[in-house]
Amino acid sequence: MSEINLPVVGILCDLEQVGPHPFHMSGNKYVQAVIQAANCVPILIPAIAGQTNFKQLLTLVDGVLLPGGYSMVDPLNYQAAAAPHETKLDIARDQTSFGLIKQAIECGVPILGICRGFQEMNVAFGGSLHQKLHEHEMYQEHRENKDLILAEQYADSHKVTLTPAGQLSKIMDAQAINVNSLHTQGVDKLADNLSVEAVSEDGLCEAFSVVNAKAFALAVQWHPEWQVMDNNKNAKLFAAFGRACKVKQSAKQTMRNNHG
Repeated sequence: MSEINLPVVGILCDLEQVGPHPFHMSGNKYVQAVIQAANCVPILIPAIAGQTNFKQLLTLVDGVLLPGGYSMVDPLNYQAAAAPHETKLDIARDQTSFGLIKQAIECGVPILGICRGFQEMNVAFGGSLHQKLHEHEMYQEHRENKDLILAEQYADSHKVTLTPAGQLSKIMDAQAINVNSLHTQGVDKLADNLSVEAVSEDGLCEAFSVVNAKAFALAVQWHPEWQVMDNNKNAKLFAAFGRACKVKQSAKQTMRNNHG
């Protein structure tokens, strides 16, 4: 990396139990995508909700990444029936992400949501989710086959059509792209202040932007972080996020200089 002072991206962690101890964790693929494709410095944001001053936290970063995860967004957050007892939840992450999302949008901090992060953004703004897409006949199978090796799980599995003249279409310079698909939940009702950026062949919303956001605010249902440097379209998405983070960094520096 040639630049000395790179933007900083905060990556929200999952709260995972490892043996007898809880750990705040994030997948390396997200960390590497931030470094390699967004050209930013990653730091991890612990899922500590009520113990976090979001406004203060957001002064330390130039962007926020909401990654995917193995847990589901708790349906009680969108006034749906409680999840079956075997469902893996992460209440700490839910509570942290909702506050972080709203404050980031308000403060004009760029934000990129991926898979679970995409679902969190929809719920944070008042949308709802299908808990199990595969139980609805209108939708194709969006879950990964866990019997396959990772490379096959993360291989492109269906097409999405990008909204003409939408933000994502402009970033990727495309009308349609092939994406991978590794999710159980999906958008039911899209929140009012979100605009559809991509739709799969079965009509499911696969990407959206936040209407009238002050900065980059996009989310996708697929996993663009997977081997991102080998996928030109996904690399463009992270690069656009990184540029937005650079703009935020520069604006903060200008403000500090003016008040210096």
